[in-house]
Amino acid sequence: MSKAVPVGLIQMSCGDDIGENMVKAIGYVNQAADEGAKIICTQELFKSRYFCQAIDLDVFRLAEKLGEHNPTVQSLSDLARRREVVIIASVFEKRAAGLYYNTAVVIDADGSLLGKYRKMHIPDDPHYLEKFYFTPGDLGYLAFRTRYANVGVLICWDQWFPEAARLTALRGAEIIFYPTAIGYMPGERERGDTRSRDAWQVVQRGHAVANGCFVAAVNRVGYEPHPEGKGGLDFWGQSFVTGPYGTVLADAAKDQDEVLVCSLDLAQIEEARDQLAHFYRDRRIDSYNELTKRYLA
Repeated sequence: MSKAVPVGLIQMSCGDDIGENMVKAIGYVNQAADEGAKIICTQELFKSRYFCQAIDLDVFRLAEKLGEHNPTVQSLSDLARRREVVIIASVFEKRAAGLYYNTAVVIDADGSLLGKYRKMHIPDDPHYLEKFYFTPGDLGYLAFRTRYANVGVLICWDQWFPEAARLTALRGAEIIFYPTAIGYMPGERERGDTRSRDAWQVVQRGHAVANGCFVAAVNRVGYEPHPEGKGGLDFWGQSFVTGPYGTVLADAAKDQDEVLVCSLDLAQIEEARDQLAHFYRDRRIDSYNELTKRYLA
């Protein structure tokens, strides 16, 4: 029997004004709800430009202490309650001075704050200097029981690690959402080099197959210059949803804002796990202890 749950992915470009970005995102959430979406997810750090291209102490002023009385959470909670939708939103969290996280909050369709996930894997690469800004997450891998489905949240760099997807699925996640900010490095698009983009999609399709679940990747779009004039990031958009057989069910444009709404039949999860993907049954959990080591050769 079909169990359809429409999801909405908010792919958008961001400007310098966080207030305008917030208003824009709220407008897109309403649009997704108008189109029938019941679970709606923003891209990574949707309220600002992707500030991790350079080191800037002033950026810490953007961070917010999270909780039910936080203005961002309150606004999204009111919206979720009014539209009866689940909202997953990626924000810059301040726990204390000198202690910041890249965090996603999960708000249920009644407006209640179910909890939050803190990004576990923190990159430190050119144009992605996240280790300066973010402490590695300390809440573990989680699944949240919402009105419409059990959802897990992982964030951007987490998407390259199969262990993260596995543990989130083992917690009961039927849909894993990946709020993301990823794009072409300077010169890649001009050279026609799509290897990183292709790998980004393929690895997440693999997570869906290996765990017999749905995966929804929500990327930002548009060019954001480097604050110090060192090129910039050209975010490739192309947010997408894939099912438990690895089929891309819907994908967004590569060069413009888009509200991507896609209906997911959660009954396919049991079908895939029963008929094809007996991966949980056949896992040799007794043989994986060396996964906790950094390297073995």
